[in-house]
Amino acid sequence: MTGTDAATKGLEVYRVGGAVRDARLGWPVVDQDWVVVGATPQAMRKRGFKPVGRDFPVFLHPVTQEEYALARTERKQGHGYTGFEVHASPEVTLEEDLARRDLTINAMAETLDGELIDPFQGQRDLEARVLRHVSPAFVEDPLRVLRTARFLARYQGLGFVIAEDTLALMRQLALNGEIAHLVAERVWQETEKALSEPRSQAYFETLHDCGALEALMPELAENAQLKEALARMERLPQDNEHPARWRWARLCEHLDEPRRQALEERLRIPNAWRDLARQVMLTRELWNEANESGPSAEDILGWLNRIDAWRRSERVAPLLSLVRLENAALATKLALAGRRASRVVPRDLVDEGFKGGELGQELARRRQAEIEVALLAD
Repeated sequence: MTGTDAATKGLEVYRVGGAVRDARLGWPVVDQDWVVVGATPQAMRKRGFKPVGRDFPVFLHPVTQEEYALARTERKQGHGYTGFEVHASPEVTLEEDLARRDLTINAMAETLDGELIDPFQGQRDLEARVLRHVSPAFVEDPLRVLRTARFLARYQGLGFVIAEDTLALMRQLALNGEIAHLVAERVWQETEKALSEPRSQAYFETLHDCGALEALMPELAENAQLKEALARMERLPQDNEHPARWRWARLCEHLDEPRRQALEERLRIPNAWRDLARQVMLTRELWNEANESGPSAEDILGWLNRIDAWRRSERVAPLLSLVRLENAALATKLALAGRRASRVVPRDLVDEGFKGGELGQELARRRQAEIEVALLAD
């Protein structure tokens, strides 16, 4: 743990939150967060700390750049996760600051000497592998539903479960409509993080169980389809560079274009995620529509065109790897078809005198002919 330095000397400083939790779990500690009790913003700036908090006093250490927040309390004033009045003053105690946190395992602190301060029995719940709310004020912030689900996605492999009374509060937030006040950016931020967790399926299962999925992502909430979608989330192409993005694409691959686009618009999903989800949907359609003899040359050419394989050839290999998970024989045929079709390039046809609309027609005709040859190969 970082000890006292020139900037913090004389301050009442505690390490808090995730760093305390993960160190005691043996989980990698990524960020260190600190709470300062008994100080003012002016005193922090005088010591060289740089203010960065827009809604409450948070400062960056002048050397380590770690975050130091003044102890604060919060009072609910409106809807959503932003509807809080924040009170930070030298009179706010450490316990009052910890009391505003979501889960007991996130409401522990340590002194600079490593002494645990645990007014809400977070260590007990760590040992019992339970995610439990700190207080009834849990229901004041609907974002805590998503955060709790995300923590389960992270720690489920260690045996963690959500306490029944906490799950009841999560259901209450979904039932009373409070969760509908979450802005799209925060919903997607938590979802994107969850997709990088070891058990990302648990995030969506939990949201479904408490009723939040139907409110936030109704396109995914249908029981039978959701079960199948969650089962395939870890069936990903080998050597892909963006596993979280692929998990999302596999989760959504059964959605038709209008439903998928509605979901993407509601959550304001980044374009790169949308593009991959569309490619996976088109690829699923190809293997689903293939009859016993396989897809036609026209079907395959249409697929290659729609995934923009000619300009974005790097897309083909991971999609073929995905097909191989579902239909190895089809993947082999598609690979050969793609190689043969890619030999037909516009430049050669221009040299032959084709131009304008005739060029496009001849390009498609010859590529389809090459695919037909590939489909006849053993």
